[in-house]
Amino acid sequence: MTDTPDTDAPKGTRAQWLTDRVLRGLIGLALALPYRMRVPMMGWVVSRVVSPLAGWPKRIRANLAHACPDLPEAEVKRLCRAVPNNVGRTMIEIYSGQEFKDRAIAAPISGPGLDALESARAEGRPVILVTAHFGNYDAARANLIARGHHMGALYRRASNPWFNDHYVRAISAIGTPMFEQGRKGMAQMVRHIKSGGVLGILTDLNAYGGERLDFFGQPALTSTITAELALKYDAELIPVYSVRQPDGLGFQILVNAPIPHTDAVTMTQAVNHDLEALVRENMGQWFWIHRRWKA
Repeated sequence: MTDTPDTDAPKGTRAQWLTDRVLRGLIGLALALPYRMRVPMMGWVVSRVVSPLAGWPKRIRANLAHACPDLPEAEVKRLCRAVPNNVGRTMIEIYSGQEFKDRAIAAPISGPGLDALESARAEGRPVILVTAHFGNYDAARANLIARGHHMGALYRRASNPWFNDHYVRAISAIGTPMFEQGRKGMAQMVRHIKSGGVLGILTDLNAYGGERLDFFGQPALTSTITAELALKYDAELIPVYSVRQPDGLGFQILVNAPIPHTDAVTMTQAVNHDLEALVRENMGQWFWIHRRWKA
């Protein structure tokens, strides 16, 4: 069951209501198609229609010019199509319920951090899994829940209240508990960690008040909360990613080596480096549409 929000949902605007109606209609039409058609179709629609209307190519180009100025123009053009395509696939997968969960559960899982994850479960120690808006980040959550891990996740309320309502229902259908960012959600999250649970957190967004850490050679405001929690509650801090496979439908769950406990800034910088290395190998799977270097 989804946690009760910290505050009443904000009153949305008419534009937000209309945007949500369009999204609901698009999602509904896609869900009427077989899964193997639905996912690539939504990728195409978001890449070719939604992305230009939302101004995403301009933002992707700006981010790439900032972080990867030597990237060839042909590769920039490819990423302006590939990134929104992955975003569209991710969105409809999250709304596809059991069909998506079945594929996520069937995904192979590997990596140098897998033994540490299983050892922590055997010992009753908490684990904090740091991940990013990469591939489909919810595939790893579905996979690990199916493997018996008591996994919760922290999420941020969407600014559009009408969209937020059905989006939270969709992500909650993949697995619970879900903790909304805020005072009440944080208290619930801490209880979950202290009980020896596993917590998944997306850590790749601009964080006002965060530390100015390196990401792709540029300073990026980054929250250190995951490292602080790991140190405070003696939790393993392990990067986990869901890498989309060449068929566009399947995933490989990658569990990277645990981040050694030192101090929060050093540990968080290690997380940034870990993500950067993976993104450089799979440039089209990270959400370059976000304002990561907003500050």
